[in-house]
Amino acid sequence: MRAFHLPLVCHVLLVEANNGLVLIDTGYGLGDIADPKGRIGPVRHIVRPVLDPAETAARQVERLGFRRDDVRHIVVTHFDPDHIGGLSDFPHAAVHTTADEVLGAQNPPTRRERSRFRPAQWGHGPRIIEHGAAGEPWRGFAGVKPLDEIAPGIVLIPLPGHTRGHAAVAVDAGDRWLLHAGDTFYHPGSIGGAGGTPFVLRALETLAAFDRERVRENHARLAAVRARAEPDLALFAAHDPGAFAILSSGGQERGQ
Repeated sequence: MRAFHLPLVCHVLLVEANNGLVLIDTGYGLGDIADPKGRIGPVRHIVRPVLDPAETAARQVERLGFRRDDVRHIVVTHFDPDHIGGLSDFPHAAVHTTADEVLGAQNPPTRRERSRFRPAQWGHGPRIIEHGAAGEPWRGFAGVKPLDEIAPGIVLIPLPGHTRGHAAVAVDAGDRWLLHAGDTFYHPGSIGGAGGTPFVLRALETLAAFDRERVRENHARLAAVRARAEPDLALFAAHDPGAFAILSSGGQERGQ
């Protein structure tokens, strides 16, 4: 993806659990490539996704030697099209998200939410499992929900603001935890990284926010996490291409 000439990505995690594969978000899918107007909508003119079939989670899972049916569960940070477009490529997978996100996307109380989400993304009728806050603490976050019914070491962390029920997802990778923050922030400059956040990304983040005050609060919370520089925790945002260095090196985000 590119937004006003800024390169963006959409990080998707694939987890090998004992009872099958788990995806964290899906990115855009094959259906989006076939029908970008109907499934993505006008926002495609802003983010300008590449829409290459080889980049989809479906094709990447297959390149790793798995079948798409091997994906048994998908945990989504939120229901924006660039995070759930690939759901229909894994029609047998159970979809896990917060109850508030289902409310905002499928039964939207506000006009803005009605225009934001694309029902075609879940038109194939996936089994959606809604999760409420469990009240358990995790690394300074309260009300997290361990998804032990999927696999030990996957934690849903409600961080509403970008959308009504947005969540981060933490995954125990063995040597460290990966904290996929979704769209809680767009650029490491927003949580204390060097260089500051580019104006275009700040503007997009503000325009996309369901609750701007909560977005700012989440920035502060994640800045505190980043400042602790815990060696067994890798924190990254969904759209930050610089996170590839974090994931490959095992280090902490240091900004751009």
